[in-house]
Amino acid sequence: MSWPTPSPRVRELIRRGAELALHPPDAWVEELYAAALGGERMRAIAEDPVLSEGARRTNVANVLHWATANLQRPGERVPANVTPEILEIARDLVRRGLDERSLDSYRTAQNVAWRHWMDICFGLTDDAAELRELLDVSSRSIATFLDDTVTALTVRMQAERSELTRGTHAERRAAVTLLLEGAPIRRGRAEEQLGYRLGGPHVAAIVWSSTGTPISELEDTAEAVRKAGGAERRLTVLAGTGTVWIWLPTADAPTTEALQACLPGSSPDVRVAVGRPGRDLEGFRRSHLDALTTQRMLARLTSPRRIARFEDVQLVAALTADPTQADEFVADTLGALATAEPELRDTLLTYLREQCNSSRTAERLFTHRNTVLRRLARADDLLPRPLAQNTTAVAAALEVLHWRGRPG
Repeated sequence: MSWPTPSPRVRELIRRGAELALHPPDAWVEELYAAALGGERMRAIAEDPVLSEGARRTNVANVLHWATANLQRPGERVPANVTPEILEIARDLVRRGLDERSLDSYRTAQNVAWRHWMDICFGLTDDAAELRELLDVSSRSIATFLDDTVTALTVRMQAERSELTRGTHAERRAAVTLLLEGAPIRRGRAEEQLGYRLGGPHVAAIVWSSTGTPISELEDTAEAVRKAGGAERRLTVLAGTGTVWIWLPTADAPTTEALQACLPGSSPDVRVAVGRPGRDLEGFRRSHLDALTTQRMLARLTSPRRIARFEDVQLVAALTADPTQADEFVADTLGALATAEPELRDTLLTYLREQCNSSRTAERLFTHRNTVLRRLARADDLLPRPLAQNTTAVAAALEVLHWRGRPG
């Protein structure tokens, strides 16, 4: 289609505005994120660490792509943003069973971007005629760019869906989805499609990365989890380019120590969430849901920890379901200790885990018992209420801080 050519003056204004748009302030970016992941329709994406991070990156990438194009060729039609990373994210959406409606995040983010672009435009000129042409050209350019990008991604998702509906991988993913949803599926048929016995014990785990780690490294980590769990085999389902679901036919979940011993060679961006052991179909489902809860908790708290077992974080996951209430609970319970030196909190948490035994705490921390006692006394002074009167709540609050990704 023909594309109108703006006046030289408006082309210069667009170029100057694009320079500003290439460096959006943090508050602007956060608003874009919130809009992209808001609403009931986006819940499935917002709750998935890999998909939500992908949505964040792609929406900012769209802004930068449009701004860069207009810096180089002001006012010209901007080509669709179909970088390999964005195409891979579209592929992940299909693998999670999501359809083209999940691209709505682009539309909601567009509204935020347009408001901020208007602010930029009003700061570039106070000439009514120039401003009218500038806004008209910009509106057409942004809308067409998003339309072209969404159309390209829709075609990619349709092609990916067609590919995934054929072959063994599709059968395995479809069978697992039915089992997790509790849909009626004959046990024998499911076991045949999965190559996995459903009647025995199960431990589920999720291996994932939100930074574009090659699938080969995720597979290596999945194999390390199998070895840590002492299982002879594993059921593996590729849930997306950045996520692998696995089940081990074992009655015991691998320990954190065993997992840590098996993972040092893998990428530092690869993480592992492990569910509780279970049996039969219900255990197959529940263990996976436990792992999913653990994964979401790590993402919600922006935790830096690579390994988490549901058995170790169940209380924290429940306490932090509402992040605002969790922050209030931590602040009310710990007071000044929440922002004190980390070694005070670490010492007190270890002391509580060791059932208030200072000698074992010193051994665990590889420090002198007198040092432990001094730290405990200092921590007690910082608490709003004495530790002896509020032990359970203090332990819970310290556990939240232990898993949270930012200092208290």
